[in-house]
Amino acid sequence: MAMNLGLSPDVLASMFEDGIQGIRLNYYPPCKQANGVLGHTPHSDATGLTLLTQVNDVDGLQIKKNGKWLPIKPVHRAFIVNVGDIIEIMSNEQYKSIEHRA
Repeated sequence: MAMNLGLSPDVLASMFEDGIQGIRLNYYPPCKQANGVLGHTPHSDATGLTLLTQVNDVDGLQIKKNGKWLPIKPVHRAFIVNVGDIIEIMSNEQYKSIEHRA
């Protein structure tokens, strides 16, 4: 990512040295009435990067692309990497923060 932006990896890493890191766990069990429940409202992450993994086959994560909501299918043992608002700002919008919901 740093090389693509024309930066040394050290320069990009130094921008996060004094930042706060956090972890949040959300679990979505299978739901027979998925269309009738409220999940997370549409948002982008106010972070640098967000790493997601899905531990079951429950569909639910969606991203907004070209004005339409697209489902993200769970892939076993895979990570989903969301670019957050901080990277969008630092990259002068070369990397876009993704609006998503679950």
